[in-house]
Amino acid sequence: MRRSLILLLLLGSCLAAPAAQATTPPRQPEKGPGGADYKVPEVSKRAVGTASAATYVFHSTGAPSQPRPVVVFIHSWGAANPSFYGGWIEHLARKGNLVLFPRFQEVNRTKPADAAKYAADLIRKALAALADDPEAKPDLSRVAYIGHLAGVPLSLNLAAGGGQEGLPTPKLIFGLMPGGIASNEKERGILLDDLSTVDGSTMLILMSGDREHLPADRASRRLLQETTAIPATRKLFMRVGSDDHGFPALTATLASPGSPKPEYDAASIKLPPDPPRDPKQKNTWRWSADMALTGPQTILTQQLGNNVTDALDYLAFWKTFDMAADAAFAGRDAASLVRTPKFVDMGVWDDGWPVRRLSAQMPKVEGQQEKQERGPRRKLNMTPPETKQGLSDFINSLRS
Repeated sequence: MRRSLILLLLLGSCLAAPAAQATTPPRQPEKGPGGADYKVPEVSKRAVGTASAATYVFHSTGAPSQPRPVVVFIHSWGAANPSFYGGWIEHLARKGNLVLFPRFQEVNRTKPADAAKYAADLIRKALAALADDPEAKPDLSRVAYIGHLAGVPLSLNLAAGGGQEGLPTPKLIFGLMPGGIASNEKERGILLDDLSTVDGSTMLILMSGDREHLPADRASRRLLQETTAIPATRKLFMRVGSDDHGFPALTATLASPGSPKPEYDAASIKLPPDPPRDPKQKNTWRWSADMALTGPQTILTQQLGNNVTDALDYLAFWKTFDMAADAAFAGRDAASLVRTPKFVDMGVWDDGWPVRRLSAQMPKVEGQQEKQERGPRRKLNMTPPETKQGLSDFINSLRS
């Protein structure tokens, strides 16, 4: 009996040893793009507008010496609380950006068809309210949009014509896991404007994860095709790969861009009151079925709120955006990013094993001259990201 117990204990210790010694993923870089070399410790959190039409505003405390680049964060459908993306918002603000989070959706009360109009109105009013603010100090020549899921087509609609006059031209649109696009007016989702009116100087980067990637890939291809004024050298299609070499594993899902942080909860940010309502004014609001969140949208929003901030955030999303914004604001194109090895590098696990790198490719335009003579639509041929893996991806594939 005693011998059996000893053998059992030895077996248990052998099984526990690998778990205890499991390699861990890379941490946030100490400096550089995506890094923690913040110049200020505090972030100002406030709101402009009214309680029913608010834009949350985030920036480092104190008056900057130079105007701040403006980052407009367009959330996914149902994630109207900045706390879902609080970690990323804090990173952007502490890096010196002015972050605007327009609450264009009142969950279960806003139609997808109205979202772009509401968002445009909120952004326009927020920029007007902050124009002379010595701490906000927005630089309208350096504006970028970050969109997630349905926030990606919304970002492109904001950048397009379609009645969104008065908004500054974004130098960068950074879209993660694009989705929620409607094919016609009767379908639930975001109906695209004429994307051929998106300014050709805009850099467009679309990114999907390797888990549940097919819908995001289809949406990406459509958005890349319809933004005909943007040259191929200013477009990138990117893929984030999962990696289970160590623990916890890195899993690139639709909810991966979430970086919840309770300090950015909307309930803790004081909202300006609504003006008194005119009792003679009739309430024209009517509920419709497309206002309600679907089951998958509800689940995804819950996953966003439970997502762990990890190396995918630091190195796939935060670092990539930082580098892309620097390039876009400096007038460089996407080709310059692809030529930079650090752009797709994801660091190493703590045992020195490389994390699966990002895939980044510019869409190839076939017969561009012929297509331009026939009309604005162009056919894109994008080689699947799996065939453009780097050395570390190939090694990882052998392990699996």
